[in-house]
Amino acid sequence: MSKHSIDTPAPAVAPAIDPRLLVREEGFKGYLSEFKRKVRGGELGSLPVVIGLIIIWVAFSINDSTYLKASTATYVAYYGVGIGLLSVGLVFVLLLGEIDLSVGSLSGLSAAVFAVLAVNHGINPWVAVVVTLLTGAVIGALQGTVFAKLGVPAFVVTLAGFLGWQGVMLWLLGTTGTINLPDTGLNHYLQGSSFFLNGDIAGGYILAVLGVASMLAGNLIEQGRRRKAGIPYRPTSEIGLRVGLLAVGAFGIAYILNQDKGIPDAAVLFLALLIITDFVLRRTSYGRKIFAVGGNIEASRRAGINVAAIRISVFAISGGFAALAGMAIAGTTNAAGQGGADPNNLMMAIAAAVIGGTSLFGGRGRVWSALLGVMVIESIQYGLNLMGLTQDANYMIMGAVLLAAVIVDSLARRTQKSAGRA
Repeated sequence: MSKHSIDTPAPAVAPAIDPRLLVREEGFKGYLSEFKRKVRGGELGSLPVVIGLIIIWVAFSINDSTYLKASTATYVAYYGVGIGLLSVGLVFVLLLGEIDLSVGSLSGLSAAVFAVLAVNHGINPWVAVVVTLLTGAVIGALQGTVFAKLGVPAFVVTLAGFLGWQGVMLWLLGTTGTINLPDTGLNHYLQGSSFFLNGDIAGGYILAVLGVASMLAGNLIEQGRRRKAGIPYRPTSEIGLRVGLLAVGAFGIAYILNQDKGIPDAAVLFLALLIITDFVLRRTSYGRKIFAVGGNIEASRRAGINVAAIRISVFAISGGFAALAGMAIAGTTNAAGQGGADPNNLMMAIAAAVIGGTSLFGGRGRVWSALLGVMVIESIQYGLNLMGLTQDANYMIMGAVLLAAVIVDSLARRTQKSAGRA
């Protein structure tokens, strides 16, 4: 090696700058630059689905002026709950990069279990609800154990469950194939005639105030902790902007729903569970472990994470949400029947999670994806119903929307890899 090469100093390396600090210093210009950087890097977030929703609403409203009415919002808020709950459980599984094909059949089985307990055996409806939810969670944990401990692919395990649990459901329902549900217990609140505070106009605004206040308090607490720790934190102006946007959306939705019948109780339950599960995924060590396992299994093992336990628990969560979803779906007809295990429910739940922004490849997504995806699906479904299209056309259009969402996800993942952020 020559003396010149030894004596020549290495080129100076520019110090890494936390992009959050740069954004804070440059103000609005910094936010715009950060937004462009994320889009170029494939970090699209909820942008595609929000744009898609706007296009859907505009297109259907042009075709039928009655589309943009309060009754449409009520339809989406109520009939999207069952699929949305299924989708929330699937988001947990998809974050691991796996799939659970049994949730559709499991939801039907759970509704049948509740009906047999509450109707045929006269057990207290609330006790029957607890037993039903535990049934779903235990079945999910059982499938997760076969997958995590025995190494059987989740696709195969849950496909077997898809067939097997549907058979158990049919056996429980008996020769009639249907059991009418009582208007008591949780089922009372899952019916289409049950609205928050009996449909009082104040109900929607009370929920909006609670949501906005919760977000404000959470952001201020996080700001205080990060400031005390000496790490980058959101300035008060940014918190105010975020809370303000939420307030506009929350009060706007409350106003629209109040023009019809108010907010369905089932939708209130769905929103509450979204808030809880979002907290679990983003604010707890358990949630971070789920993302870690979905991002890199081997690295998670070396970091001391019990991968098998995480997998089993996630499938138990999926089973529990499937059980609750089964009750919500049965609540739309006040009966537990064979339609509770409709394979279309499974397909729509997967589509909702993916359309909403959860990656099929694991490690990326949020439970709010379920809400966004359900809004897209139910908005399209309601618009197609107004157009009077046949079921075959509905399936083709839904398939095209799902394919488009997967393509966007794949392209975003490829862009992230090329940008070194995957």
